[in-house]
Amino acid sequence: MSSLLEALGVDRGIVAAIGAGGKKSLLYAIAAASRHRVAWTTTVHTPRPPRWTGMEINVAEPDELLRRAGARSAARIRGFFRPSTKTGRVAGLDVEQVEALHEAGDFDLTLVKADGARMRGIKAPKAGEPVLPPGTHRVLVVVSAGVLGRPLNDAVAHRCDRIAEVAGLAVGEPIGPAHFARLFSHPHGCLQGTARMGVVAVINQVDDPQRRREAETAARAMLAAGPTLDRVVLTHLAPGHDPADAVVTVVRSGPA
Repeated sequence: MSSLLEALGVDRGIVAAIGAGGKKSLLYAIAAASRHRVAWTTTVHTPRPPRWTGMEINVAEPDELLRRAGARSAARIRGFFRPSTKTGRVAGLDVEQVEALHEAGDFDLTLVKADGARMRGIKAPKAGEPVLPPGTHRVLVVVSAGVLGRPLNDAVAHRCDRIAEVAGLAVGEPIGPAHFARLFSHPHGCLQGTARMGVVAVINQVDDPQRRREAETAARAMLAAGPTLDRVVLTHLAPGHDPADAVVTVVRSGPA
């Protein structure tokens, strides 16, 4: 079985996660699995990282964050965020500030949460999303296996109307593999704004054999829908879960 970093093609540089259904869990797992010096940040508002991540938390204005990034620290994983007026949340950096942070701290790996999904399992981006630093090396596009077979509604989806338009299904209709394929092949779908960046699709919450079967079917449909993707990584991620066991399987393009 591939390691998480190998499956995702992640080693160094700026890596961003977008989509829905486990972006933060995926980034936390990458940070835990890496042996490098890691910066963790965001370009959008996000909940403050929980204590179990073991991350050094820095919350300050950008100039101070850059100063702290360049200062010595015993922590291997360091989070950098702007203050937010919203309780329990932190604010994101501008894309240019993310690149400056990466360079100021001479980090091997900088992980970026680059959009929001309000804790839903599937989304379609609005205009202007995602918010990606130009120097992003890898974009991880996440969707949850838990939405397969469920009706499209606000309980599972962020921006139902947008998803319905892009994926070609009605609100209330069950979400199937063909809808995943359309979301990942439509110009205004999940890959919007990622042109000329290295993209890997991730189907997360593959938590049991039935979900694995459904997710593998969806992955094959996604790969067949267009040439942009060369693999879909199926994962099982949970707080405190060993990242060594995060990869369920990798479905690749080409002959089986």
